[in-house]
Amino acid sequence: MKLKFTFWKLVFLFLMAAGFYATVVRFTQGLGRSTNLSDQFPWGIWIGFDVLCGVMLAAGGFTLTAAVHILNIKRLHPIIRPTILTAFLGYVLVCVALMFDLGRPYNIWHPLIMRNPHSVMFEVAYCVMLYTAVLSLEFSPIVLERFNLQKPLKIIRAVLIPLVIGGVILSTLHQSSLGTLYLIMPEKLHPFWYTPLLPIFFFISAIAVGLAMTIFESSMSAKHFGQQLELPILQELGRVLVVVLSVYGILRFEDLLHRGALKLAFQPGYEMYLFWLEIALSLIAPLILLSQRKVRSTAGGLYVAAVLVVLGFITNRLNVSITGLESSAGMHYVPKWTEIAVTGAIIAAGFALFGMAAKYLPIFPAEEKQAAPQRLPVAADRVLSHAGD
Repeated sequence: MKLKFTFWKLVFLFLMAAGFYATVVRFTQGLGRSTNLSDQFPWGIWIGFDVLCGVMLAAGGFTLTAAVHILNIKRLHPIIRPTILTAFLGYVLVCVALMFDLGRPYNIWHPLIMRNPHSVMFEVAYCVMLYTAVLSLEFSPIVLERFNLQKPLKIIRAVLIPLVIGGVILSTLHQSSLGTLYLIMPEKLHPFWYTPLLPIFFFISAIAVGLAMTIFESSMSAKHFGQQLELPILQELGRVLVVVLSVYGILRFEDLLHRGALKLAFQPGYEMYLFWLEIALSLIAPLILLSQRKVRSTAGGLYVAAVLVVLGFITNRLNVSITGLESSAGMHYVPKWTEIAVTGAIIAAGFALFGMAAKYLPIFPAEEKQAAPQRLPVAADRVLSHAGD
């Protein structure tokens, strides 16, 4: 069989080769040679993006499974499997990223026996570990169906509801606890982002990004895997996303006003510019788009709004973990190219694994594969034609 090299396959190979080289440097020469981290700035993009953003981007798993299996919203069922796949891959890759960031990754098992219930990081470690195990069990019926293993499939289906409930509890705990990590540094984190409500903001933003990622991955699947676009479902998710973003925006504005930090939003500076970039991408632009019915009712409009939400809250997590700490550290952190290479390779691996799973496993129901594609408006079709660019 002749291999056909496309532009994106070449990009993938380049990212994986760069990531492999960076991995060799990291595990043979240590963090000092492979990163720009220091005692003044010990956490960089491997925590800020690969972990904080990675966990957030996988939040669609607990959001959609709770809606389908606990709230019994069966009309969302057609998109539940790709959402679980995204969440499972997200958490596995977060665990991979942690192996790079830990100074002694071979000690990652220590929380299993060295328990410290007063530590937020201990709680995050346990919740991520347990929720990854729950996601593997939630994902297992897809594999069991592929190989027609009926007996274990029957067992998993019998305990699915308790699994989902446990997964929602675990995910809720650590999505908010990631924000709690930064509450121990009131004198270091910039007033834009240091707030007692940070755990709540992390949890609400995870729900918003979970909805946005579901819209994003559905649009990408329709384009690249020939699946039927569940436009009515995505429109419903778009309406829910408006509510979640509105709640987040109101709480964020009230918090800034109450703490006296709102006035800083009009004082030119490095943090101010990135603060407004975050607000524009995560709140202003998506709410303007989604408040218009003609935008909210089209696949293209939903796709653009979802991408803006994802980019906006990624900016928020990077602001919390990097931008907001630079002033107190007395330095500007710029990641080394090897740090970026590892992150790029992890992202590329995530896309590749999703594509392989969609090709070889029953991720999409058979009836969806046989259904005729839904005709989209011309504008939406044009947007989706460039969705992977």
